[in-house]
Amino acid sequence: MPYGFYDVKANRGSVFVGTSYDTPEFAVDSIEKWCRYDGRHWYKDAGELLILADCGGSNGYRCRAWKVGLQRLADRTGLTIHVSHYPPGASKWNPIEHRLFSEISKNWAGRPLDNLLTIKNYIGTTKTSTGLRVKAYVEPKNYRKGVKVSKAEMRNLNLIPADVLPQSPKNFQ
Repeated sequence: MPYGFYDVKANRGSVFVGTSYDTPEFAVDSIEKWCRYDGRHWYKDAGELLILADCGGSNGYRCRAWKVGLQRLADRTGLTIHVSHYPPGASKWNPIEHRLFSEISKNWAGRPLDNLLTIKNYIGTTKTSTGLRVKAYVEPKNYRKGVKVSKAEMRNLNLIPADVLPQSPKNFQ
């Protein structure tokens, strides 16, 4: 189960390959590890994180466990986390799809993905002539499916919905 990050400005990717289930907890753990392993290295003084996400799945706009997990991550790290979800059917416009995952798919095209080490190696050796470089990590933790979040927990979240898609920072390409 891959969960990926693509840094548009730096043309860098990071992919966490889970061995369990694609859950909100796996998604949030991957974000936290990206912050620790890669994000803090490249953006030491960053106080905010912008996540562009599809509208469904483990990081979907309706997923309560995703929201609770992001709140806990924000509390632990002090980051202000902004999430913008692409509407249904529009994930193809997310840069991660055509700048990272498509290149990974080309790198392993026609090759058997018969074990975890092979998958990790193909992801981690993905690069392009335009400078894309990708790091790959394996997440062996076993994640539980179907975690429920109560209405009371939802009321305690510090969620501020945006009226429109926020403007990208000046240096965001």
